[in-house]
Amino acid sequence: MKHGCWDSWYPLLKGEKMNSSKRNDEGFTGLEAAIMLIAFVVVAAVFSYVVLGAGFFTTQKAQETVHTGVQQTTSAVEPSGPVSIYSSDGNAVGNVTFYLQLAAGGAGVDMSKVVYTVSTPKKILTFTNNAVNYSWVKSNGAAGSSNQGTHAGLLNPREMVYVDINPGFSKDDMGINDKFIVEVKPPVGAALPIARTVPAGMSPGTWYEVF
Repeated sequence: MKHGCWDSWYPLLKGEKMNSSKRNDEGFTGLEAAIMLIAFVVVAAVFSYVVLGAGFFTTQKAQETVHTGVQQTTSAVEPSGPVSIYSSDGNAVGNVTFYLQLAAGGAGVDMSKVVYTVSTPKKILTFTNNAVNYSWVKSNGAAGSSNQGTHAGLLNPREMVYVDINPGFSKDDMGINDKFIVEVKPPVGAALPIARTVPAGMSPGTWYEVF
């Protein structure tokens, strides 16, 4: 008859080893599970932080890239009002004039750094600020002040500047029925092309609005 303490010692008397691993496993299962759970939570938290940080960084860089691309592919200025030409002799174009203002949402443009290119099928010339006459016709400065000096050549929002270019082309380079393009190249942003056609006939000393 085997019972009580005899049950514990009987296997030893028979030369058998007691298997205590089951008892030990049951004693440490809860603690080990808690440690593993904490480890998984910590690793998951660190991984999530790294992933979120990388995601925010990527999103920020993507936004900067989009803004830079839009800024570089759109012009900072846009035409406002008519484009006119003047002929002193009725054959050649003496002056090309137009108005510029900032494009929607654009920042101020330093007009002293704007470059102009006048081109026809027969001739192309580029003009810097020194070779172009311009003045503010709509300004936020004080009335009667020298806008170019006051603004240091800066075209601000809600302002308009009048540009007058004398290309100096002959009647063979830019005469009646000739198509011409004036490219306005601001320091930042894409060039603004203004394409027009000289009228089929001109009178001396007359201004013409061209389309």
